[in-house]
Amino acid sequence: MTASVLELRHFAREDLPQIRQTLIGVHNEVYAAEMDDEFNQKFPWFVDHWGGRPGFSCVIAYDSDDRPAGFAYGAPAESGREWWREHLTSEPKKTRTFAFSELMVREKWRKTGAAERLHRELMDAQDADLAVLLVDVTHPKVQALYESWGYRKVGERQPFPDSPLFAVMLANLPLT
Repeated sequence: MTASVLELRHFAREDLPQIRQTLIGVHNEVYAAEMDDEFNQKFPWFVDHWGGRPGFSCVIAYDSDDRPAGFAYGAPAESGREWWREHLTSEPKKTRTFAFSELMVREKWRKTGAAERLHRELMDAQDADLAVLLVDVTHPKVQALYESWGYRKVGERQPFPDSPLFAVMLANLPLT
């Protein structure tokens, strides 16, 4: 089984009512063993927060039975509110930033290339100079995966008191 058989579909802010439950359902399946964690229970809030932002972009991968295999989403960062800049010693020449919020793949589709395919499809559709994302520092393999896709760690951040400590990762767009 390879990710090449997946059908990738693009969605925008106006599609959120149609896809919201799909995103939450995949999340709840992926985090089933960790749903007692209050931060994981807040995922519907994050879906609404990101999905309501101008420029929200989402890609969902579907298998041949039209079941979601995974998704990726984010939205453009608000100009002047690029919190990641505090981690840089020098300002980048290009500044338009896409904030990559979530990448989630169901167990059956892991290690098939689905994650990279979802990520690439989402990033290739963006009209931005940079992409920023957060990775839980207790997941070094995930951080290494993003590094293999062109991201570099520029700092660490804990955006909410109940959230994990995250590595702040930045990449130039388009990805190479």
